[in-house]
Amino acid sequence: MIEKKGSLVNVGLGMTLGAHITPIAKTFIEQADVVFVSASNRLVEEWVRTMNPNMVSLQSFYAEGKSRLNTYREMTQAILDKVREGKKVCGAFYGHPGVFALPPHETIRIAREEGFQAHMEPGISAEDCLYADLGIDPGKLGCTHFEASQFLFNHRQFDPSAYLILWQVGIAGDKSLKVFETSQSKRQLLTDLLLKTYPSEHLVTLYECAVLPIESTKIVQVPLVDLAMQEMSMKTTLVVPPATKKVQNIAMIEQAALLD
Repeated sequence: MIEKKGSLVNVGLGMTLGAHITPIAKTFIEQADVVFVSASNRLVEEWVRTMNPNMVSLQSFYAEGKSRLNTYREMTQAILDKVREGKKVCGAFYGHPGVFALPPHETIRIAREEGFQAHMEPGISAEDCLYADLGIDPGKLGCTHFEASQFLFNHRQFDPSAYLILWQVGIAGDKSLKVFETSQSKRQLLTDLLLKTYPSEHLVTLYECAVLPIESTKIVQVPLVDLAMQEMSMKTTLVVPPATKKVQNIAMIEQAALLD
């Protein structure tokens, strides 16, 4: 297949303004013909504009009561239209472009199918910040990650001797994809589900990393039984620490010893 003139790279801006961007992501932004930016904070958009004045905000595609799936389709179309025009396009996305973001994956997939050069450059994600801010080493006890509504609406197996991390807990229970915060009653459904595995007084953490250098990281610990009544947003992550100890697999230990 002959490679077409237009190209696409989706890069991560990191979580904290100006502090987390990688040198290669910055270079792609500076050298692009047009940069599409997805960031909930206007200051982030203006910061990107200082690197490349041909900046287009993707936030205008969001609207109250509008399905986020429609928003993501429109974003994808807008980005691909410029690629098809032969432009060198850069998508700059909050955090990591491949984490909880549909358009970066879709635009790259479609662009490649149509013969355009397209790839992704990673960025510092909320997960990276979470490990640093909460002092969690995922290699020590292990971590299981789920999107909160997927965890609620599906039978998901998890290990209570490892960390359970639920993303977008502030919209847990929403199937409409039109709201940015769910009701306390829907959050109570999630709480009740967790209470089947964890004690009511088990301390859990609500976490939000800082977006601006002047902001503080949000770390709030509450008993699990009080989870539903806490204030949350779309960017709130729930961290449930282990409630049980690891159970050794003696048979595997003995087999490994025999191999030695």
